[in-house]
Amino acid sequence: MSSVAPFLHPFAPPARTRDRFLTIVSGDGATVTDDTGRTYIDAMASLWYANVGYGRAEIADAIAAQARRIAGFHTFTSFTNEPAEALAARIADLSPFEEPRVFFCQSGSEAVDTAMKLARVAHGRAGRSNRTIIVARGRGYHGVNYGGTSISGLPVNREGFGPFVGSTMTVDPEDPAKLAAVFDAFPGEVAAVVVEPVQGASGVWPPPPGYLEAVRVLCDEHGAYLVFDEVITGFGRLGRWFGAQHFGVRPDMITFAKAVTSGYVPLGGVIVGPEVRAALEADEEFVLRHGFTYSGHPLAAAAGLANLDIMEREGLLDRVPQIARRLGGGLRGFEDDGRVAGVRGVGGMWAIAMADGVDEGDVAAAMLDRGVIARPVPGTVTFCPPLVIDDDQIDAVVDAVDGALP
Repeated sequence: MSSVAPFLHPFAPPARTRDRFLTIVSGDGATVTDDTGRTYIDAMASLWYANVGYGRAEIADAIAAQARRIAGFHTFTSFTNEPAEALAARIADLSPFEEPRVFFCQSGSEAVDTAMKLARVAHGRAGRSNRTIIVARGRGYHGVNYGGTSISGLPVNREGFGPFVGSTMTVDPEDPAKLAAVFDAFPGEVAAVVVEPVQGASGVWPPPPGYLEAVRVLCDEHGAYLVFDEVITGFGRLGRWFGAQHFGVRPDMITFAKAVTSGYVPLGGVIVGPEVRAALEADEEFVLRHGFTYSGHPLAAAAGLANLDIMEREGLLDRVPQIARRLGGGLRGFEDDGRVAGVRGVGGMWAIAMADGVDEGDVAAAMLDRGVIARPVPGTVTFCPPLVIDDDQIDAVVDAVDGALP
């Protein structure tokens, strides 16, 4: 008889029985295989992260080699390790900043909470301790730690978890005037504005033209830091290393995770730009009392270095425009014939909005039956394939959508 298993799954009904989960046992390139031997095209790069695809022996070898030397040792106080130092330097060079610092953690959720704390403490160190308010956009997903949940623009992800971190709020996701009103209502109190360059988990929402530029101007005018949450867009998803470069807008901090290792080992972090860095470094006696047991973990850093080697050697960022043309173009055909309510996307991130009366879960399930994994979110099915996906596989994804839609 089926029963619930000891593993309590994230974002799933706790009462779901073990037989209702699909067990993935292996992967190769843009495909994964379940325990029955059936293979699927992964049109979501797992959860937005497997940019170099599955089965990369080079990354596995790098992890194993590092584990043989030393698998882990903390980086608190006066300790460090070579892979973490090398990866931080590599990320700094790829970033849009001049001489940034890189803080490591294990996930995007931790990265967002870290950026929130760094914004507040940096203002405090610069004599602006009244700047504590963190503002984010409606529809935004910023992880599930308490900081990120507090600034979440997805009400369903907040249900039952309050009370939340104080001095946090969300504003309309498309109208800069709503953000300007917050600055006017709380003069000198906003520490940071946190935005996803492209909102991902809420259904792939590219920014309205000029929106990010307007937010940058407002932050400059009012003395707040601008944080780009690039947990999804970072490391090639839009065809540049970071969304900040794609859109040509400079933030003050960038959060990252996911594709920095393509998910081979959990790793996240914050790229700290010059203004925040200067505030943190002004007093040589100041101690940053924030960090995680596995910050700068050598296995994760080794995986990150090997992952970036693959991305650069194979020119995977150059693959993004073709993914946009073939996947985005294929999906737009369903909008043209009225079978979906809309298509949104940029680079390697796409979504179809469901027509009235069509359930996104049913569409995703029908796609799974046709051998393609996509992700349903309210009113939407999203796509974010590994950057190694080939044209035939993209066409198969579009064909699966065709078969799954009413």
